[in-house]
Amino acid sequence: MKTRRVLVAAALSLALGGACAQTPPAQQDPIAAQMARLRSLPDAEWVGAVGKLAREIQQLPASPRKTSLIGSLGNLVTEGDAGRETLQVVASTMAEALRGAPNSPLAAALAQLVRYEHLDIELDLPGYRAATAKLEAEDRRRESADFTLSDLSGKSWSLRDLRGKVVLVNFWATWCPPCRKEMPDMEALYRRFGPRGLMVLAISDEDTAKVQPFIAAQKYTYPVLLDAGRKVNELFGVQGIPKTFVYNREGKLAAQAIDRRTERQFLEMLKLAGLE
Repeated sequence: MKTRRVLVAAALSLALGGACAQTPPAQQDPIAAQMARLRSLPDAEWVGAVGKLAREIQQLPASPRKTSLIGSLGNLVTEGDAGRETLQVVASTMAEALRGAPNSPLAAALAQLVRYEHLDIELDLPGYRAATAKLEAEDRRRESADFTLSDLSGKSWSLRDLRGKVVLVNFWATWCPPCRKEMPDMEALYRRFGPRGLMVLAISDEDTAKVQPFIAAQKYTYPVLLDAGRKVNELFGVQGIPKTFVYNREGKLAAQAIDRRTERQFLEMLKLAGLE
């Protein structure tokens, strides 16, 4: 399975053809290099670096290269707590690029960013409207979603049976760096709020041989469920990870995230489900 970031980057590459290679202004090469280092930065440095990159790309003249850069940053900016101002800069720059290239694959990425990070964008383009409508349909399906999966010890878990609890459903994989980065925060929240009704269900589409040793080494205690056939991934429309959904005690979808969350962001999601 490819992450959402890989899928969008591949689509952008196909859409732009050889344009990036033909127009490599010197001032843009350092931007790509900085983006390549983002995941290696601690959170405190990451926030500043992402904000700086967003504004540097925003100031570039319109070009296929700018579209490629903002598409890449749009898929990285949610891997932490970038702040609303930076997210808005990224979304506005993506929207500007789409106005100049309405058929760009940026439409799907921008629609997710606007909907799930609650940003303000006015964009009346067919591709963007279609992407937004697709997300709305997926959310309606998630509202009534139910599933039954087994955990690493063979115990069966059903979402419907957990009514009365706040349930955090997280899709992840051992090979996913943002997934691994948020898992300690999920464990801390599970230990803190478990006695007050929080259940964490972490779902992987990998096999037991990969998942079991990883979980044992990290000593995570929340249930880890196996979705080898990807039926639950497909039910939730998961095309990139990590992805998190929080259901309240009545079984209603209260919050969701399209990427890695920090502890503070997880706490905001739990608050929307009535747990604080």
